[in-house]
Amino acid sequence: MYHNCHTVLLTFHFMIFILSATNKIYEVNAVLTIPPKKMLIINILDILKRYSDEEHRLSQKDILDILENEYSMKADRKAIKRNLMNLIEFGYNIEYSESIRTNKAGEEETIYTDWYLVRDFSDAELRLLIDGLLFSKHIPYSQCKELIDKLKGLSNKYFDAKVKHIRNLPENMPSNKQLFWVIEVLDEAISKGKQVSFTYNEYGTDKKLHPRLDSEGSVREYIINPYQIVATNGRYYLICNYDKYDDVSNYRLDLITNIQLLNTPIKPMKKVKGLERGFNLPKHMAEHIYMFTGESVPVRFRANSNLAGQIIDWFGTDVNFIDDNCETVEVRVTVNQQAMLYWALQYGQYVDILAPQDLRDNVKAAAMEILTDKEDTLVIDF
Repeated sequence: MYHNCHTVLLTFHFMIFILSATNKIYEVNAVLTIPPKKMLIINILDILKRYSDEEHRLSQKDILDILENEYSMKADRKAIKRNLMNLIEFGYNIEYSESIRTNKAGEEETIYTDWYLVRDFSDAELRLLIDGLLFSKHIPYSQCKELIDKLKGLSNKYFDAKVKHIRNLPENMPSNKQLFWVIEVLDEAISKGKQVSFTYNEYGTDKKLHPRLDSEGSVREYIINPYQIVATNGRYYLICNYDKYDDVSNYRLDLITNIQLLNTPIKPMKKVKGLERGFNLPKHMAEHIYMFTGESVPVRFRANSNLAGQIIDWFGTDVNFIDDNCETVEVRVTVNQQAMLYWALQYGQYVDILAPQDLRDNVKAAAMEILTDKEDTLVIDF
């Protein structure tokens, strides 16, 4: 469909495929032109989409002026009102106000004005969706920009001014152009209960993806039972089972390439360690704060009381606070042990691991190793 503001005809170009008696297919170009009068209702709808919302309402005169100035089309107010009512009858959510006035003949008449199109998404909702794209770390720059432009198109010309000052699209971030295809295949696999195979990669110092290799130096093929896609820490992860093992695995979608949908059914969750009773997404995410694989264990630690907000941000509201003495508080949470090790190192000076003992020992050993390595290798001359 082709449209510009100086054209009053709408022309559709399409292909007709004709099957002949000899089963040969012929392609025929066809052109369909809509007369100007039929275009009026389409242009009015376009004006409502581009120029109206609850804060920017249009009178029939406003619509007439835009029609003439931008669409080179003239109409009278009766035609405008008739087509607006037709749009409402067709199911478009269009609001307007009515008022009574007395005309020159002394008769009362109803005036219809303040027309606007009620949108599927409010500006605040669109802004939230756009922010989600801006803060993502996994969507390639060009695709992210294209998606944002599509979201902007769901509002009107006034919306762009509200978001044009928001920028967070660095072009130098690593990206995997197969990401959307990976998501599409995984969605289909999960809905159909089928396995997938793929190559899993990691970045090298050349800033490019390199496939993981097996013990013989060949590209390793992963046969996976996919169960759920989640978004956390600005990235997509696949919660699944690596078929040759019996536990839960997590894989970053932006590191997956060469994915294929297989015909073999997935392994039932009840046969996967940790999923015997089904999959509880909020619980899984709270226990796997860095998306490490492995079992979750009960952990007790003491932390500064002013970290309560950050602890809830990381572990969710199922965390238990005990023995709050105003300065420190004991915290009890169930979490992946490897993830807890990294978290404790991150908040080291404010956190003291109480149990389990092996986690406490591992945190202490890691801290000592960091300190020893720094002392042995780092020379600072002031």
